[in-house]
Amino acid sequence: MKATGIVRRIDDLGRVVIPKEIRRVLRIKEGAPLEIFTKQDGEIIFKKYSPIGELGDFAYDYVDTLSKTSGTPAVITDTDSVIAVSGIPKRELAEKRVSSQLEKLMEEKTSFIMKTGSDSIPVIDGGDRYMAGVVHPIVSEGDTIGSVVLLNENGTMGEVQDKLAQSAAGFLGKHMES
Repeated sequence: MKATGIVRRIDDLGRVVIPKEIRRVLRIKEGAPLEIFTKQDGEIIFKKYSPIGELGDFAYDYVDTLSKTSGTPAVITDTDSVIAVSGIPKRELAEKRVSSQLEKLMEEKTSFIMKTGSDSIPVIDGGDRYMAGVVHPIVSEGDTIGSVVLLNENGTMGEVQDKLAQSAAGFLGKHMES
């Protein structure tokens, strides 16, 4: 845990303000859900809540099947980081922050498919080794909660890969609603 040197008081309604600098760095937007943990020594920990992160082993099994079916590496992300990876070494992408371009696609609920000559979208911040070939946001109850990404290994992606990722995102979105 990293000390910030910032001290805030709790108001009469029990609220505490998370400083703007911290919200900006951690990409915490107004209305973002936070999970609250307590420790026996009196620590209170706020953590960004990730419904996709709750999938655990299911996300790994699903992305593994998707990768094998599509014949390309695949990842499942929440809105901030990579949750599950298949088809490449997990340490390369697992738990790394998604790129700002990928985050923007999710915010705008926009799909992406790599075409010849189109701009590349890196999967993670500061990484140009793994580029998205197909991206479909995972939408649950009207909110984007993550994305399904097929990685681009050999140029353009086809309709089959696009439909597989779209189906996966739709399924995961519905799964999270139930």
